[in-house]
Amino acid sequence: MAASSQPSRSLPWLLSGPALLLFTVMLLVPLALTAVLSFNAYDVATGVKPGEFTLAHYAQVAGDDYYRGIFWRTFWISALVALICAVVGTAEAVVLSRMSQPWRSILLLVVLAPLLVSVVVRAFGWSMLLGPEGVVNTALQALGIGRVRLLYTEWAVVIALVHVMLPFMVIPVWTSLQKLDPQVESAALSLMASPFTVLRRVVLPQVVPGVLSGSLIVFGLSASSFAIPGLLGGRRLKMVATIVYDEYLHELNWPLGAAVALVLLVANLLVLVSLNRMVEGRYKRALG
Repeated sequence: MAASSQPSRSLPWLLSGPALLLFTVMLLVPLALTAVLSFNAYDVATGVKPGEFTLAHYAQVAGDDYYRGIFWRTFWISALVALICAVVGTAEAVVLSRMSQPWRSILLLVVLAPLLVSVVVRAFGWSMLLGPEGVVNTALQALGIGRVRLLYTEWAVVIALVHVMLPFMVIPVWTSLQKLDPQVESAALSLMASPFTVLRRVVLPQVVPGVLSGSLIVFGLSASSFAIPGLLGGRRLKMVATIVYDEYLHELNWPLGAAVALVLLVANLLVLVSLNRMVEGRYKRALG
């Protein structure tokens, strides 16, 4: 019996072996090399010193107000984008789940359509809309408000990121709504609950896992976004991804760029894990 059960225990490892190998080669090895690079010493005249190791790059990131300000800007913009996407995306998912064919398929195609267009193309589109002579400022002038500086500001980055990240919120919430039993809503309505009460007390608590999953995805992707902040934020409005790009390609300080990238990765993981535990704990307590 022991000999016959041995192959069954090793079978999952054999089947997952190619995926684990690909994961190791494509993710773990580059991360390990980046970690080693982040500890290498750097000299402006000679460049990277492979044989010398130092913690100066991490000390610079942690002790310099410039880098702390960039990390703070990155995280508050990402949190705001996740919050807006949670509100708008949940409403869109609820409407989507209530629609009948063929309108459901049409709206789903509209929601997913931004994913079919390159992020760079969408960023250039928003730059034309939010520019001094763009559609938004033209409309504001027609209304008598006058021009408003939108391009190369935090709000331009937030607007474009919401547009890009919204599908990543709608799909998880919509998936959670598909698991909701319609008879539960009918039972609440039969007990004289108002539609708003049914939405607040029955529907929304059921979609908390979808909202949590979507928020984590949106926050993580927004914090590491490069194209949107680079094109709509300009050279003065820096985020962490643009700093990494500058250190690698402009300053040629690869160890500092690697240190910034790893600090972003660790900070991102800490925020996501903490948010997941906090929301999941409250959700479990609410459900008893």
